[in-house]
Amino acid sequence: MSSYSLMVQGTTSDAGKSVMVAGLCRVLARRGVRVAPFKPQNMALNSAVTKEGGEIGRAQAVQAQACRLEPSVLMNPVLLKPNTDTGAQVIVRGKALSDMDARGYHDFKPKLLQLVVDTFEELGQQADARLVEGAGSPAEINLREHDIANMGFALAANVPVVIVADIDRGGVFAHLYGTYELLSEQEKSLVKGFIINRFRGDPSLLDSGLEWLEQKTGVPVLGVVPYLKGLYLEAEDAINVQQTDEDARFRVVVPGLPRISNHTDFDALRLHPKVDLQFVRPGQPLPPADLIILPGSKSTRADLQALREQGWDAQIARHLRFGGKVIGICGGYQMLGQSIDDPLGVEGQPGSSEGLGYLATRTTLASAKQLTRVRGQLTLLGETAAVEGYEIHAGHTEVSGQHPFELDGSADGACSADGQVLGGYLHGVFDQPQACNLLLRWAGLEAPHAKAQDMAALREQGIDRLADALEAHLDLDTLFAPVAGWRS
Repeated sequence: MSSYSLMVQGTTSDAGKSVMVAGLCRVLARRGVRVAPFKPQNMALNSAVTKEGGEIGRAQAVQAQACRLEPSVLMNPVLLKPNTDTGAQVIVRGKALSDMDARGYHDFKPKLLQLVVDTFEELGQQADARLVEGAGSPAEINLREHDIANMGFALAANVPVVIVADIDRGGVFAHLYGTYELLSEQEKSLVKGFIINRFRGDPSLLDSGLEWLEQKTGVPVLGVVPYLKGLYLEAEDAINVQQTDEDARFRVVVPGLPRISNHTDFDALRLHPKVDLQFVRPGQPLPPADLIILPGSKSTRADLQALREQGWDAQIARHLRFGGKVIGICGGYQMLGQSIDDPLGVEGQPGSSEGLGYLATRTTLASAKQLTRVRGQLTLLGETAAVEGYEIHAGHTEVSGQHPFELDGSADGACSADGQVLGGYLHGVFDQPQACNLLLRWAGLEAPHAKAQDMAALREQGIDRLADALEAHLDLDTLFAPVAGWRS
């Protein structure tokens, strides 16, 4: 029997496609079905490293966890990482291909369609079911030509589609009806159902609207999924600013750089009951803080220049003069050093940028990207804590002085001589509770109050909670009727 497939498309960005696929993956995995996620094309600055040493969208790594699988480059063959307002780095099957502007990539997409379909078929040889996530909306008229992310892929691979809409945003019937009516007749034939996501209240109040929608389109509504308050699943791209405890007093500030990447690094802090995590937007001053963290960046030299234009460099200097602490992660780590050299023009025009000068490091960017999953230990305050995560960066950093990390047997990162500044390349550094506690104590949070989240366990709980909700509120027998063993 050929592999079952289903594609989840959305009426808008952030309609719930990523979480719907993750939840449905877990539903099938619970039944013993060999299921795998797939996203033809992803545009995101949140990425993850796979077992092959490739780079894919972070949402697909979470979906792989929902399937109880290791992430693979087969799950996201095309990843776009924006590095300017009009261009992006194009990553194909986990490896950076080139930088392209929007017009150049549009012309290049027809060459990618067959690769995407071939990758999908290859994934089908390893799974009995493939759940596919679309991107944005299939009704974007200007993007229909050469589409490989939504209906263009669904038609090429002959994959049935369900369309999800977020009722919490309002206008859900207009979103669903309008999206459907903007599809071609051939595309409409692939649509097997609608799903309404994030509903608050009595679902019976929707009955008349659901009947109207089904009569107008002939497409069944497969369920209304309730709003799941406090659900934790990592955001694909939009920064999540929701706090666990509004009364938290230990303030951690993250400058919102124009090309901030892997901001999920800070989820463990955002969910910490004693941490007030604040992302500061351009045009706003950095507020008084206990700890400032410079995040990763897709365009380190340009973001460093933007940081200076905002006056944040002077505010960081003032923060340090008053005894505050600073951490840099990946691109933020590079910024804290003496210089960033880009002789090959990896990030644009060749040249050099003077760093902020707080760490005895010098970084030289190179075309080859470091993509690796690592584990080791962090040493601070005379203590050690286990760490685990991944590195995604271009270039090499030379370090003089103390290294706070040992990763896979090698020294990594740097500390300032006065002990106020540290940095390293490790993404996920706060995800292990012991390491998060140690870093927060180093930054000044008293030990008895450091109650860090176990992010892996929290993510697992979120996936299971989501799957429970889908099993309770969706017509899964209709959705998964073709799946071998579904009803057994």
